[in-house]
Amino acid sequence: MKKIEILSGCIILFLFLGCSFDYGDKEPSGEEQPGLIMEDVEYVRVRSADPKAKFQAERAERYEKQGVMRIQNLTFEQYGDRGNEVNALGSAGYASVEIQTGDIFMDQNVKIDVETDDITIETYQLEWREKPHVLSTPEENEVNILQDNGTSFTGTGLYVETRERQWEFKGYVNGLFVHDDDDDEYFFEETETDEDNL
Repeated sequence: MKKIEILSGCIILFLFLGCSFDYGDKEPSGEEQPGLIMEDVEYVRVRSADPKAKFQAERAERYEKQGVMRIQNLTFEQYGDRGNEVNALGSAGYASVEIQTGDIFMDQNVKIDVETDDITIETYQLEWREKPHVLSTPEENEVNILQDNGTSFTGTGLYVETRERQWEFKGYVNGLFVHDDDDDEYFFEETETDEDNL
């Protein structure tokens, strides 16, 4: 899951660039108006002449007082091997980025493919907290975890500590685990969770 950690820093950088700018409605209102609006945004992050990541968004709005960027229809790719391979890619219908912390909340059909680990995450809402390096969903949100070898889990309340590579479902979970070394398959189902052990 380390491949996901670069996401927050790259999003913050790309949010300053865009193909067109709209400075919004200048008439006063009770709600803060965005200080900057960008449409058809595309950003490629380059380090040492090698592309590291590419982000695209239909629209991005920056709110200075709230310290957030709100993004519509986000897609991203992260590259390895000097830009010759895609390590991770994903999409979301909506994202909100906390500018100071780098925390990201993604909403509306979130999908992340971590190519190097052969893991696909599909859910409706997903949150990345930068400082503890934690990826999580609300406890009631259903999450699908898929691998090409046939492994598939469905559960609620995903919680991942990416540095320690620890995965946990806070709610129910069921699925099929295929062990690559011996091609054994393990089916399991858990319908209730012991809250004392969470």
